[in-house]
Amino acid sequence: MKHATHDPLRAQLKFLANRSAPLVYVPSKGGGDRTEHMGNYRNHEVEIHDAREQLPATDLDREGFVLLHHESAVDDFYDDAALRSTYHSELVDLLKRVTGARRVEVFDDTRRSSSVSKQQQHGARDPANIVHNDYTHDSGLRRLMDFFSESPEEAQRLKQRRFAIINAWRPIGEPVVDHPLVLCDARTVRDADLVPVERRGEDRTGELQVALHDPGQRWYYYPRMNRNEVLLFKTYDSALDGRTRFTPHSSCKDPRVPDDAPPRESLETRCLAFF
Repeated sequence: MKHATHDPLRAQLKFLANRSAPLVYVPSKGGGDRTEHMGNYRNHEVEIHDAREQLPATDLDREGFVLLHHESAVDDFYDDAALRSTYHSELVDLLKRVTGARRVEVFDDTRRSSSVSKQQQHGARDPANIVHNDYTHDSGLRRLMDFFSESPEEAQRLKQRRFAIINAWRPIGEPVVDHPLVLCDARTVRDADLVPVERRGEDRTGELQVALHDPGQRWYYYPRMNRNEVLLFKTYDSALDGRTRFTPHSSCKDPRVPDDAPPRESLETRCLAFF
């Protein structure tokens, strides 16, 4: 599919300003509330490049993300039963094919919308508006152990081999024109750019990473993503061999988009991939 040429998007992204205050991330529960970020944060105007044009071929182990054409048999992505009966198995097959994983387990679905009315209607969460990565070196392993909490022997066996956590993100409404998912090329992120933060959820306390701004970071997005596209990005990898482990990401308001543009509606599905 041919896409029109897009000028770089210049938009505000929210970064950690410094480490001088206690850092806590309290995720929204959905239905119209807002995520809370405790700490000192600062907006930076960032140039966000069109990945369709400038990164025609990416890799999860290199840039940290890859866009795929993927037509699902699911019509209504707000239907939990359809996700369980159809969509999850579709993603398992897709991730095995793309990554070479021997086993894939889906463990979370999160719907988001930039429209408060849509959030209230569907219990969706607000778009993430802070530059972050979902897991740290420690919390990725903890996620594995939690998932297999009733089978600790299996968890011990699986953690002996490489595993990764991959997020499958797709639009579930109109093509996305505002509040797109934006991602940092992992090759341009230094270890010192990522800072661990307590994630204080309703049913679990964990840890994620927030990012300090650095001019060397290079940001991308895929304009007008639609329902037949899925964006995979890696948020954890147990391998310490130099491949990408974490992919900072966020969403942003596109200042070029009119106020009456359709709201962004999206579904992100988190998966454990075992190699």
